[in-house]
Amino acid sequence: MKKINICVVGAGYVGLVTATCLAELGHDVVCVDSDAKKLKALRGRKVPIYEPGLDELFQRAIKAKRLRFAGSVQEGMAAAQVIFIAVGTPPRADGSADLSAVEAVAEEVACNLKGYAVIVDKSTVPVETGDWVAKTVARFNKKGLPFDVVSNPEFLSEGTAVKDFLNPDRIVLGVTSPRAEAVMRQVYAPIKAPVLVTDVKSAELIKHASNSFLATKISFINAVSILCEKVGADVGLVA
Repeated sequence: MKKINICVVGAGYVGLVTATCLAELGHDVVCVDSDAKKLKALRGRKVPIYEPGLDELFQRAIKAKRLRFAGSVQEGMAAAQVIFIAVGTPPRADGSADLSAVEAVAEEVACNLKGYAVIVDKSTVPVETGDWVAKTVARFNKKGLPFDVVSNPEFLSEGTAVKDFLNPDRIVLGVTSPRAEAVMRQVYAPIKAPVLVTDVKSAELIKHASNSFLATKISFINAVSILCEKVGADVGLVA
């Protein structure tokens, strides 16, 4: 396996699980967060979230010097070949996603490029965000350095996130070039799982379709459960 230098921007739930698991795969990872209190805790080897199995991998990665933390994108990108954007995208009052943090990171990444890099959208974002990120990076990429934007949606569930990352049902890569695909395949090379390669917009929509389908299945079985209670049927057997 070829070791890759990776920068993960955002030490929230998705970012921290992503950074720790990528380090477990053998890559050199720098996780970036601007929250000084959180950064201090992470550097003190304290995991700020509870997720089964995460602390063990976290401690192992730090001991092996494959995981460290930085307070700025500039520091985190010092040697990065791949940059994962894993910042929050909270809903606005009108229900739309607040992408201000994604935009800010894209601008910082552009200003700190030193050569070709793959910029990966890991945050849950609306369709066409990849195009928007690419335009943002191009606008602030004053040296005109080459880059690719990739959509690599996460399918993590609380309580099984480490298992979901390291033993996924599938890995989805929304790419714009064979070069970006090759790099991302190297990132996930140690994981034995089907890899679905698509265009960026399809990958973005796969995430939303997956979430919606899960919600639909839950709603459906809840309705079936109510019917089972009324007629005295066993919902476990029906399911």
